[in-house]
Amino acid sequence: MTAGIEVEVEGARGAITLDRPEQLNPLSPATLRAIAAAARRFDSDHPEVRVVVVSGRGAAFSAGADLAAFAGAGGVAREDADAGRLMAEALEAMAAIAIAKVHGWCVGGGLVLAAACDLRVAAADARFSIPEVDLGIPLAWGGIPRLVREIGPAATKDLVITCRRFGAEEALRLGLLNRVVAADELDRAVEELAAAIAAKPRGAVGATKRHVNAVAAGMSGPERSWSDADGLLAALADPEARAAAAAYLERVRGAGSKP
Repeated sequence: MTAGIEVEVEGARGAITLDRPEQLNPLSPATLRAIAAAARRFDSDHPEVRVVVVSGRGAAFSAGADLAAFAGAGGVAREDADAGRLMAEALEAMAAIAIAKVHGWCVGGGLVLAAACDLRVAAADARFSIPEVDLGIPLAWGGIPRLVREIGPAATKDLVITCRRFGAEEALRLGLLNRVVAADELDRAVEELAAAIAAKPRGAVGATKRHVNAVAAGMSGPERSWSDADGLLAALADPEARAAAAAYLERVRGAGSKP
């Protein structure tokens, strides 16, 4: 275990588990770097791994970045602001097929993490939101092109600009999810999917992943997201954005609600 994640390897199967359940598995810069490093190590140290399941321990997949960090004065290093983009790129470049196993809340950066996986399976009671605009910041980490790739431009504008919460069935209908199953069937469904993929010929599966990713990159252009960190840093230094973040955090604390 390192930097809030647990990494496991068993034969052809790997796992990356977000492991700060008491805080709903937030994505700190250290955690993002650890996920990226784990993805690279699967390729370099464990080439036998064909499927990696990405999940969160406890009551949620991930509450995204630490909201309190956005209430400060914007003293964030650029390399920290860019860590989410590099994490997403590392997962997509990984030879193994990544399956996001989503339950509970999947919020903001957590949704970008899920979108960077090749396949996504969610419990029927999973809940999603993208609160960045309410926090006065743009959705970064390459989240915009990945959402456009998966659900299209109109739905991306709707969900990102309104910041409204949405459920698993809507996420499935939009194309963000591959499958939705009952909460008590989630483990079994992901296990069966992972086993089926691990049994396929490695070369054909790998070629399919690379081909689809190349075509999708040509359509959505995630490589242009190198500047996301600059937009995020500019927003964190903007007084209106900081006021919006403080107001949002106050509403969340006052309501005693989840993300």
